[in-house]
Amino acid sequence: MASVEFTKQDFTSDQEPRWCPGCGDYAILASVQSVMPELGVAPHDTVFVAGIGCAGRFAYYMDTYGMHGIHGRAPALATGLAVSRPDLFVWVVTGDGDGLSIGGNHLIHALRRNVPIKILLFNNQIYGLTKGQYSPTSEVGKITKSTPFGALDHPFNPLAVALGAEATFVARTIDVDRKHLTETLKQAAAHPGASFVEIYQNCPVFNEGAFDALTDKGAKDVNQIRLAHGEPIRFGLDDENGVVQGSDGSLDLVAVDDVGEDALLVHDAHRGDPSLAFALAHLAARPTGPTPIGVFRAIERPVYGQALDDQIAESRERSGDGDLEALLNSGDAWTVT
Repeated sequence: MASVEFTKQDFTSDQEPRWCPGCGDYAILASVQSVMPELGVAPHDTVFVAGIGCAGRFAYYMDTYGMHGIHGRAPALATGLAVSRPDLFVWVVTGDGDGLSIGGNHLIHALRRNVPIKILLFNNQIYGLTKGQYSPTSEVGKITKSTPFGALDHPFNPLAVALGAEATFVARTIDVDRKHLTETLKQAAAHPGASFVEIYQNCPVFNEGAFDALTDKGAKDVNQIRLAHGEPIRFGLDDENGVVQGSDGSLDLVAVDDVGEDALLVHDAHRGDPSLAFALAHLAARPTGPTPIGVFRAIERPVYGQALDDQIAESRERSGDGDLEALLNSGDAWTVT
């Protein structure tokens, strides 16, 4: 941990950020650079690992250690760093294409192992860097250069993927909601294991307006369902709407006056069973109406690197440091003449 105070400038590199005008990546970068000094970790103890895509440029704009990995492999690279160097603060920046297409396998295993890395997945529901092909999160029927008659693939729900891997911290936030994004980043950073944060990120060139229902003035106050642990789930201009859970576990949107506040579902982000968080992740099929944001799940489980170190230490206590030559010649061995 740092013994001196840092500023945003300490985490800002000398490289000029270059994304399309209006890209949500600018807002995310500014929020990350602003929040990093508050986390108490020095730039030289911090690493940003990025994959391929527009989000991949992120590592160049942070004045920390960084690596621009090959397509989809950022979680694998970050896993090696975090396990071998537990003193480092390791972040992963990826996109919906990089993280959920070629990188999907690496993503789920980093999450299920609970590797102490912080994964930020920028979701703009399109391939931006390669000029507008449909991505794993594009909706069915999406017209793009690669799907001129409409996409046929059923899209991934990033939160559901993370929860299916039983990630210990799962959250969603929005690029232009500075306050909510900053608070979510702080909670993700404080979590002792793997953190997964989906960030809705506008692509003004190839998928403009995908999140208007959650960002436009007049619409966001109606449609953002802000989750708060221990609080009844309410939303709307005057919190006039809420979420209830049926006897079969399904969730429904209701008017509070119709059911009463006592009937509302109380959010429990610390619940060990991920089924409730999974149901909340599916409450909105697309971000075109009432959609939950916030921390869906935050539980504790042994952290992978620490568990591995404990296992090695226990083995040494039982058998000492061991004899490598004896080990290599133990069990089934033979001599070639």
